[in-house]
Amino acid sequence: MDEATKCVTEYGDFQTPRALAEGVCRLLSARGISPAAVLEPTCGLGNFICEAMHAFPQAQRFLGFDINRVYVAKAREETAREHPGQSVVIKEGNFFDLDWKKIVDGLPRPLLVIGNPPWVTNSALAALGSGNLPEKSNFQNHGGFAAKTGKSNFDISEWMLIRLFESLDGDDATIAMLTKAAVARKVLLHAWKKGLRVEKADVYSIDAIEHFSASVEACLMVCKLSAGGMARECSVHKNLGSGSTGSFGFRDGRLIADTAKFERWRHLLGQSPYKWRSGIKHDCSKVMEFRRDGAVYVNGHGERVELEDDYLFPMLKSSELANGGKAPERWMLVTQRFVGQDTSTIAQEAPMTWKYLRAHAEELGRRGSSIYKDKPEFSIFGVGEYSFSGWKVAISALYKKLDFRVLGGVSGKPIVLDDTASLVSCESQEEAEYIAGLLNSAVARDFYGAFIFWDAKRPITIDLLDQLDLHSVADECGSVQIFEKFKKTWAQPGHTPFLPHFAGGPF
Repeated sequence: MDEATKCVTEYGDFQTPRALAEGVCRLLSARGISPAAVLEPTCGLGNFICEAMHAFPQAQRFLGFDINRVYVAKAREETAREHPGQSVVIKEGNFFDLDWKKIVDGLPRPLLVIGNPPWVTNSALAALGSGNLPEKSNFQNHGGFAAKTGKSNFDISEWMLIRLFESLDGDDATIAMLTKAAVARKVLLHAWKKGLRVEKADVYSIDAIEHFSASVEACLMVCKLSAGGMARECSVHKNLGSGSTGSFGFRDGRLIADTAKFERWRHLLGQSPYKWRSGIKHDCSKVMEFRRDGAVYVNGHGERVELEDDYLFPMLKSSELANGGKAPERWMLVTQRFVGQDTSTIAQEAPMTWKYLRAHAEELGRRGSSIYKDKPEFSIFGVGEYSFSGWKVAISALYKKLDFRVLGGVSGKPIVLDDTASLVSCESQEEAEYIAGLLNSAVARDFYGAFIFWDAKRPITIDLLDQLDLHSVADECGSVQIFEKFKKTWAQPGHTPFLPHFAGGPF
């Protein structure tokens, strides 16, 4: 393994091309930033330090750190060659072991903190056996199910940037960092939630494919900090040379993707009787998903098996739901009707299905998520009466479009969805088509547009969908009486909106 590959895998770093470092420093200088000291916490080969020394000759101190001693040696050589006699110090040091408050307190002001921290997650580095990790902690304060299902995984750069922001809160400093766009938003959200004093914030999109051969939305985040900083908005720029094209910000405790749309439609925030749910999570598609071939089912391993119909349901994956138009071609083995249900009864009710599950018990037992721990054998999640409703309105959580679809059923059974789709249950085709119409309306789309960051891994979340008050949308669309008709049905004593047995029409 060559040194560059070793550094990417062990430390998660992508060295900043010299041209990009020069462009960033030129932008900062054009913005009027004139630091007395420049600090780069993860300086790598020193490209940013060298360009900063060109762009800010008035600075009294230049200081860089890196965990990689080979990089430190090369950075020292390069800065000495390009800037003989200038005050620059480059030291070997692990970001997670250094006292950043003490370091920044020893530098003159105004201060510029610049750089390109690692673009990988803590779990990715841990899997590679890297030592370049913070101490284990759930620093975002996720709890329970959220922590178990992966939300406690985080980008290393997110951890680093939050520590820098906290160390410089209220100081005369500018932080300018290359990072993933999603990380920049998370860091700013943390700063806004914690009341950290940000005077001005901007993000400038960069082409990560061109500069790093990385397929990810990336940006330069520039934040001016000060004692009186009260900004709760961040200007967005298409590139390093463009003016602002809009802004995202912090309103009512929420991260807002488009502040102008939010101000227009904030009166639609609320709750409605339609509760959004996720599709079914099983984490073992090769065992739990099938295609039908005559009287037999073929699983992901290519095995042809005979199974009772009792626990099999037509399914749509998130990609199939987003593409639309086709009837389901897959079937899902659904072992429970609700989370935690005893599965041993399958042995008597569907012996061929039980025999199949037992034959794949080892593979199902290897599912990594801790949500299956101490649960009945062959358990699934994201399942309830709503999963079996006769009519649904559903949307893919992964695809970059707002397209709500009406689903009925196939072969006398309701369609089930995978866990990357979201759904609401309806009692009839009429109700489902009406609710889908509200959700696909210009009003609802504009409302959701205020919250959605389309570059996110999962741009459409349950939390987002639940923020829209459909009653208010019906009012905006002039159909509140129709909504009230369905609402009254839901409110009847002893009524359940779910249909445990399929009563819908065709797909």
